Amino acid sequence: MQEQYRPEEIESAVQKHWHENKTFHVTEDKNKEKFYSLVMLPYPSGRLHMGHVRNYTIGDVISRYQRMMGKNVLQPIGWDAFGLPAEGAAVKNNTAPAKWTYENIAYMKNQLQLLGFGYDWEREVTTCDPDYYRWEQWFFTKLYEKGMVYKKTSAVNWCPTDLTVLANEQVIDGCCWRCDTPVERKEIPQWFIKITAYAEELLNDLDTLESWPEQVKTMQRNWIGRSEGVEIDFVVENYPEKVRVYTTRPDTLLGASYLAVATDHPLAQLAAKANSKIAAAIEEFKTLKVAEADMATMEKKGIATGFYAVNPLNGEKIPVWIANFVLMEYGTGAVMAVPGHDQRDWEFATKYNLPIKPVILNSDGQTPDLSEGPYTEHGILFNSGEFDGLNFDQAFNAIADKIISLNAGQRKVNYRLRDWGVSRQRYWGAPIPMVTLEDGTVIPTPEDQLPVILPEDVQMNGITSPIKADPNWAKTTVNGMPALRETDTFDTFMESSWYYARYTCPHYDQGMLDPAAANYWLPVDQYIGGIEHAIMHLLYFRFFHKLLRDAGLVDSDEPAKRLLCQGMVLADSFYYTSATGSRVWVSPTEVNVERDEKGRIVKALDQEGRELVYTGMSKMSKSKNNGIDPQDMVEKYGADTVRLFMMFASPADMTLEWQESGVEGANRFIKRVWRLVYEHTEQGKAPALDVSQLNDEQKVLRRELHKTVAKVTDDIGRRQTFNTAIAAVMELMNRLQKAPLESAQDRALMDEALNNIVRLLYPIIPHACFAMWKALGNQTEIDNVLWPIADESAMVEDEKLIVVQINGKVRAKLTVAADATEAQVTDIAKQEPNIQKYLEGVTIRKVIYVPGKLLNVVVG
Repeated sequence: MQEQYRPEEIESAVQKHWHENKTFHVTEDKNKEKFYSLVMLPYPSGRLHMGHVRNYTIGDVISRYQRMMGKNVLQPIGWDAFGLPAEGAAVKNNTAPAKWTYENIAYMKNQLQLLGFGYDWEREVTTCDPDYYRWEQWFFTKLYEKGMVYKKTSAVNWCPTDLTVLANEQVIDGCCWRCDTPVERKEIPQWFIKITAYAEELLNDLDTLESWPEQVKTMQRNWIGRSEGVEIDFVVENYPEKVRVYTTRPDTLLGASYLAVATDHPLAQLAAKANSKIAAAIEEFKTLKVAEADMATMEKKGIATGFYAVNPLNGEKIPVWIANFVLMEYGTGAVMAVPGHDQRDWEFATKYNLPIKPVILNSDGQTPDLSEGPYTEHGILFNSGEFDGLNFDQAFNAIADKIISLNAGQRKVNYRLRDWGVSRQRYWGAPIPMVTLEDGTVIPTPEDQLPVILPEDVQMNGITSPIKADPNWAKTTVNGMPALRETDTFDTFMESSWYYARYTCPHYDQGMLDPAAANYWLPVDQYIGGIEHAIMHLLYFRFFHKLLRDAGLVDSDEPAKRLLCQGMVLADSFYYTSATGSRVWVSPTEVNVERDEKGRIVKALDQEGRELVYTGMSKMSKSKNNGIDPQDMVEKYGADTVRLFMMFASPADMTLEWQESGVEGANRFIKRVWRLVYEHTEQGKAPALDVSQLNDEQKVLRRELHKTVAKVTDDIGRRQTFNTAIAAVMELMNRLQKAPLESAQDRALMDEALNNIVRLLYPIIPHACFAMWKALGNQTEIDNVLWPIADESAMVEDEKLIVVQINGKVRAKLTVAADATEAQVTDIAKQEPNIQKYLEGVTIRKVIYVPGKLLNVVVG
């Protein structure tokens, strides 16, 4: 064993060994318990960032730990290779998205290998490979045949920068989730998958996901948005159809003062035909750049239709308005407006001087003051005729029953969730496998024509998709008849919704999945990724699994048993103001800082001596130029050091503050362990340990060793608190460095301790541990060694340390036999000189004993 720790030599040699021996390649083995560990697949953007490194390190630690527990561990990796950023990069660099993507994959793959992640590279999946997306296309055609897919013209969220449709989940605060451009509403034909058909199951099955973060489940419950309410039919004078509304507050029906309908509601369209002002208003409302997410906060605008609806409960006539806050695709396209008890309705009524009638008493039993806003709480009804005096539940049921008896509506369960629009107008995605025949009939692409291959050798102009611009690409034939291919491509969430299943059989060419392999490995035992995917990827991921199940391809109901959402990686952010007044962000690696006695930054200068503004820590990003290149850190400190820092600096689900001083500390710790192993092995082979001959001091040290083994096992395996596991090993190291090495038993005990420490650290710093394990004289490689088991007998304590208090103040600490009774501990305490002086001349009024820990004597 070399004396100095040289990670650049160790890591390259160990990685070569893993590669040549296919150490992490696995196959199905029904004689072993399986464990499927998976991190969300990366987008090949060009370089790994620290968020990637943290995510994948967590996954690798869990995988290696489970492997040491004797399980058959699958840990695959692949590339979420389609997507809009590739198109932008292609235009910018005058290349094709495919070329840019494949070059990035090669570079990032090398970076992953440098970090020593134990992936089964033979299962690598690239989602832009036709061998992958052909099965996605095939599955889509089967869903169409089952009635789970349809096409319609619909108002969509449109990003004018990316020139593509966004799902509601991709609209954040009214802006595109990718480029922050304000989102517009636009009507275009697009393809949908009926996720709403699974809304109830998606909601109910959240209760089975006991090892998913509660926050993720809550976010999904809210997004699915199940509500129980009543559909009510309003008769409208001089209009042939009834107008149906849905409400969760039937108790407020007698407070309704107007109906509001969407711009594309049939009643609105009829009104527009007869009135040019209404037609002009509808056009204005349609062109407002407003996404569904902004409907609650936008400026309310509307126009009266001239129609009047009849309240089915009391026959009162109320006006029908067209309102910009009502969407046709949400609910029925019409709402019952109760301005006395709904904020949106109140704002509209206030603006247009419509009646505001309270029908719910406030919490004091008084008429609420509605001059400043509505009263939105549940309460007792008044102004409601026969329903006066009823509380919310009573009124809900009584009014619902009345509506049903009048044949004016029905009870209804509704969902906020809407069907998944999977059409995208960009190029770099999987072509949607549908064709239109000459007579206008739309049918799935025949199976023998799959995959519909996306051409990769294209020129990008940044405006039009190459397959839309090339009329010849769309031309095809079906059964000898001319037809046109669909030129929209799939939302890339399609590819990332089933990749985890394809990993189980990536080379299977007889179908989408090999049922034997898929059902051996699935569900995923541990899934890892950011919480920002809670209502996008993770919802589609669950939905797609249920589709696969119902197609007979998998047996399980949910795709992943356990979910860990890692926190973000933060770094210091600095900028200066340029001559033009813009902020110029400076990388923290190029900043010299001065700190106060508490370590806070008080001054920052760039390399030109310019004073910078420090804005604190924020998420690593290109926009703030505060990303740290993992490769630079690996070259400087080694992969194991980076891995150790990532796992130790913060709990896995909390934000991690990047500090190079912390990285240096992690490097020093590895060197300490290395040094202790080196010094130990230099003394030659250690003698065998005879636990029956240990003295008291040796027993205490061995007890600490096995307590550490037990704690680290629990911290990694059950609690997933990796930072506390590492802290426990560090504490043990402190004890070992002070331990005597005078006798053969001392050396034998040190040998046991180091063999255990190296195994405990292996999942985290595998390269160094691989080398140290060999140096300790072990013949079997550590990759194939089982996890240490704590010796229960070693952890049995012969003695206990008891804190003795007088009236709550610590006056002594006693070492007593572990099985000492309260009476024995009290007697021993009374013999202690420091206790005796506090007992002279006083009366013992009470003795409080906490077994094995505390004795408190109350005197007076």
